[in-house]
Amino acid sequence: MDSELKLRIRDDTRTTMRARDRARLAVLRLINAEIKQAEIDSRSALTDQELHRVLVRMQKQRASSATQYRDGGRPDLATQEEYEIGVIQEFLPKQLTDAEVSETVDRACATLQADSMRHMGKVMGHLTQSLSGRADMSQVSKIVKARLSAN
Repeated sequence: MDSELKLRIRDDTRTTMRARDRARLAVLRLINAEIKQAEIDSRSALTDQELHRVLVRMQKQRASSATQYRDGGRPDLATQEEYEIGVIQEFLPKQLTDAEVSETVDRACATLQADSMRHMGKVMGHLTQSLSGRADMSQVSKIVKARLSAN
């Protein structure tokens, strides 16, 4: 049985085909191809959480490409990558603000009684489960380091 997110993407693809929106359809086809490849690699249907990881990876790749295109003097290609990022983000959970992430880190540290850098792995493991797909984990890591080194 397909996951809810995969069904949403498939339905949106059909709707976009009917609307004849070629640019959006191209991005949705890229998403579907990436999902199929991930399913082939894992030899099983993906869960919503695994689909989120695929989408986050796609988003990061496009952000990196957009930066490189801008640095290389190709704003047209950077704009295309940013458009693709926008379509991909529609299927990801709403991103948390820095304040919300900081609050979540504080709660995790209190719950796990983490008070030094030696607890970094335990805190990050806990936060990876709860924040995956909803926050940039490299940013979360920086916040956790700052929080644990302050103690």
